[in-house]
Amino acid sequence: MSNYAGALPDDSSAPRRRGRRPGGGDTRAALLDAARTVFAERGYDGATVRVIADRAGVDPAMVNHWFGGKEPLFVAALDLPADPGMILGEALPGDPEQLAERIIARILRVWDETGGAQLATLLQSIASHEVAASLLREFIGRVLVGKVLSKVAPDRPELRASLAGSQMFGLAFVRYVLKVEPLASADHATIIAAVAPNLQRYLTGPLP
Repeated sequence: MSNYAGALPDDSSAPRRRGRRPGGGDTRAALLDAARTVFAERGYDGATVRVIADRAGVDPAMVNHWFGGKEPLFVAALDLPADPGMILGEALPGDPEQLAERIIARILRVWDETGGAQLATLLQSIASHEVAASLLREFIGRVLVGKVLSKVAPDRPELRASLAGSQMFGLAFVRYVLKVEPLASADHATIIAAVAPNLQRYLTGPLP
């Protein structure tokens, strides 16, 4: 997990970009570009709405107008096919020992509904762009540790988040980027039966 908070001096009072303020879709695009840079530099906690808006040259109110707040903006900056926090939040209720099955069932449904193309683009970007990699590290830290493992893990939530992330994104990479058979065309029930026990151990089981 990245830890950029406090790494840079506070530029909340820095002058905004001069010139004509972007409008409509231009404002949204400018906020996304600024958010990716600021989140990568400062981490989620250090990236304030005001700093992101200043970097984009727009009023901070535009963050709420276009995205509804900092967390939705962070998810939009990741460019995932669905809000992973919502998916994992939906999977949490129920027997903790079947949590992995519920998580994999939901993410497979979302990934397959979008054809996996958007996810594949993200995964390919991670390998070559540090900003994308930094955003994904923040995602693993905030969503997996903060929203899931803080509730179910018996110990070492950061390690468990790293292991769970390797399982889920490894599955995504092999199925949607490399398209290795028979995994690429396997039905959901087969994948869940094969992968869920290992993911469950990462989430709640004993670790060496």
